Amino acid sequence: NYFMLNKCILTVLAVILFSIAHAQNPFYDINSIQKVEIQFSQPNWDYLMDTSKYGSDGYIMADWVKVNGVQLDSVGVKYKGNSSYDSTYVKNPVHIEIDHLLNQSYQGVTDIKLSNCYADPSMIREVLAYDILSNYMHCPGSNFAQLYINGNYIGLYSNDENINKDFCSNHFYSSQNTFLKCNPIVLPGPTTKSNLKYINADSSSYFNFYELKSTEGWNDLVALCDSVTNHGSTISNSVDLDRLTWMLAFNSLLVNLDSYTGVFCQNYYLYKDNTGHFNPVVWDLNMAFGGFPYVGSGNSSMGSLTIANMQQLNPTFHASDPYWPLINAVMNSSTAKKMYFAHMKTIAEEMFASNLYISKSAQLQALVDTAVQSDPNKFYTYTQFQNAMTTDYSVGSYSVPGISNLMSARLSYLQGFS
Repeated sequence: NYFMLNKCILTVLAVILFSIAHAQNPFYDINSIQKVEIQFSQPNWDYLMDTSKYGSDGYIMADWVKVNGVQLDSVGVKYKGNSSYDSTYVKNPVHIEIDHLLNQSYQGVTDIKLSNCYADPSMIREVLAYDILSNYMHCPGSNFAQLYINGNYIGLYSNDENINKDFCSNHFYSSQNTFLKCNPIVLPGPTTKSNLKYINADSSSYFNFYELKSTEGWNDLVALCDSVTNHGSTISNSVDLDRLTWMLAFNSLLVNLDSYTGVFCQNYYLYKDNTGHFNPVVWDLNMAFGGFPYVGSGNSSMGSLTIANMQQLNPTFHASDPYWPLINAVMNSSTAKKMYFAHMKTIAEEMFASNLYISKSAQLQALVDTAVQSDPNKFYTYTQFQNAMTTDYSVGSYSVPGISNLMSARLSYLQGFS
């Protein structure tokens, strides 16, 4: 009848609208390469960007940015990154703030974050890692972009979605609750971690280790640290346990150590949803798959690993180290520990034992092949790029494993755990 027909139409419309709302923004479509062009009128723009990076970390005004041919005027641009940035590099990581001066966006995107594939001969580590993670928890979209400045091709970058209040709204259906970036404000080191370890009740004691992205929430952070460190058995009251164990399982399996699991306990966000639970969101995967060999130990050691160490990294590492209280809490809970190992097994079977990651890697490398060949400022040769799945390469003080070299040996090692 007429009523039922209207009801069906409304239901279909609701499904379509829901799908549209949750569709990946085309700007982060993994099968495409974006073109980003920046035009500076300042002839010393690179000097200004370096000076800002070493100083106040402010934006330099560009005349315009074109994104896939769409021109946006008066945007802010600055260099970003830590180990991936160097004033001697032509190809530095870049943060473009489209709405720095004007109320404007590109496909709803106001911040473009480009990573320079530093310490990654494969050029695909970050995009591949995010693509894998997206099957299991909320995470940014990621693909590739070619960057041009004043008409000169700078090189191929990974293009990563910004984790901001819009991201929280899209994924957690709210954006005004406590929102934290967990990276040390000061220089990270073995004694400088964003590890959620309880210090004391004074919120100012935490200012050097976290960045508050909401208008308030420091007291929530103190309470969370107290819960995690001193009441680990009740951690599920304050943290989404499923998403936490997915994050830790992913970090361990992929030897993603520039993360909570590694020496600095950094590169993740926390958002408190409307149920009162903190949700972790992984950030900065350019050194996944063993690209950062420092697992840490206590508050004194970098915990440097060889490639063989990484292939056989124990999934219970840090289980009793008090400087990784989240891992303590998970390993001391029979339920959480089972979830952790179950999630690791799921990722291992679906993505790696199946060799799905091999075919996905081949697709990504084929996609960027021409862009890599013509990249005048890449950190590795084109031949090294071609062989980076199966060959280990030096990045200075350590070697980065070929992605399949690492993961095939890692899978064999992990078969003994459950």
